[in-house]
Amino acid sequence: MKKLEKLITKKIIKAIHRYDLISPGDRILLGISGGKDSMTLAKILHNLQKHYEIPFILQGIHIHADFTEYAEKSGMYQLLDQWEVPYVTKEIGVVSRLKDGRKMNCYWCSTQRRVELLRYAEEHNYNTIVLGHHLDDILETLLMNMTYRTEISTMTPKMQYDKYPQMVIRPLALVPEQEIIAYTKALGISSMVCTCNFDQKSHRRDMREALHGLTGGDPRKKERIFHSMEHIIPEYLPKPVR
Repeated sequence: MKKLEKLITKKIIKAIHRYDLISPGDRILLGISGGKDSMTLAKILHNLQKHYEIPFILQGIHIHADFTEYAEKSGMYQLLDQWEVPYVTKEIGVVSRLKDGRKMNCYWCSTQRRVELLRYAEEHNYNTIVLGHHLDDILETLLMNMTYRTEISTMTPKMQYDKYPQMVIRPLALVPEQEIIAYTKALGISSMVCTCNFDQKSHRRDMREALHGLTGGDPRKKERIFHSMEHIIPEYLPKPVR
């Protein structure tokens, strides 16, 4: 377990330096769902905070929706208390906010949670929001946008919203999902991670299978696809159609 934690921590630090994710004195708000990604970040960032060369303040927040109790079932609160990670919980109505005739879906849920994260951050003077998207998430989004939106774009390690002053960072950007799965399994919490029934038929599931088809699950191939986005050669791409 210690070896895995060291490996993931090393990649998080690499992302922090490579993409300038954290500055001295940053007040960082970590969105914690109770799943493997956010719990991995909660534990490692909290440990990192104690001895990292860049001082920062860290607090977790769990946005508790009105359609699931997986946080309670996962033992999330007990683990955060055990790790001494500071956190708060905010109750919101995700389903109750749906307009008549609308059905529950991943996009709606994630949008509502993101809005609440930003509101809380603004109200409590947090300048940075941490999200738990990992390398596979970023590549799946790249494939999804290419396939369904006809554009080459994805989630970035660091981004600034147009309407909000907070910076959003993804310290797991260089960490493949299989390493996170192995880490949470070593921690003995793999059976506690959450799954959402609304995600089972999404396009992202198809892209997950496509990514595996491209890479065979090889993390080195995933890293190469990721870094190819940093080496765009316009001369060898079609010109935009006007």
